[in-house]
Amino acid sequence: MNRPANRDQAPIGLFYGSSTCYTEIVSEKIADELNTAFGDTVVDIYNVAEEPITTMEAYDLLILGIPTWDYGELQEDWENIWDDIDTLDLSGKTVALFGLGDQEGYPEWFLDALGYLWAKVCNQGAKTVGYWPVTGFEFNESKALTSDQQHFVGLAIDDENQFDLTDQRITLWCKQILREFELNTDTDQH
Repeated sequence: MNRPANRDQAPIGLFYGSSTCYTEIVSEKIADELNTAFGDTVVDIYNVAEEPITTMEAYDLLILGIPTWDYGELQEDWENIWDDIDTLDLSGKTVALFGLGDQEGYPEWFLDALGYLWAKVCNQGAKTVGYWPVTGFEFNESKALTSDQQHFVGLAIDDENQFDLTDQRITLWCKQILREFELNTDTDQH
């Protein structure tokens, strides 16, 4: 595992925005899953309402979490820093994203904010990983679909309608992004 120059800093920075604590809970589950896989702290976790967005530039590996509100709207903390993302240099960074949405209540806008954030970080030079299959979801439209329409641009979570699937999805996605981040756990080397 390559550690950043700052030894107190983990190799992965996870940044999320959360108004109702659901995205925060998913963020903590992702961090716990990855830290457990290594038996060490490999994820530093930040709320974008409290941490300057420029902190992202200190990490080569990033995980970004955003819920979609109502009719495809950004979560308020992400909205407050939205234009600041345009000032970041994310070239050379690898970014995995996850989003929360309600496929039944808002089937025309499912995970739209995830798609907006993905486009934003791509425009800043980031390489993205962590695409997630649309299998198992029922929605009409989403701005978070890849060009093949068979994957979301990140992990899709619907705690409103599929809460019972969240933990399993997180576990599988964490294994996937560890491979795509090219990080090896001790258990991978045996």
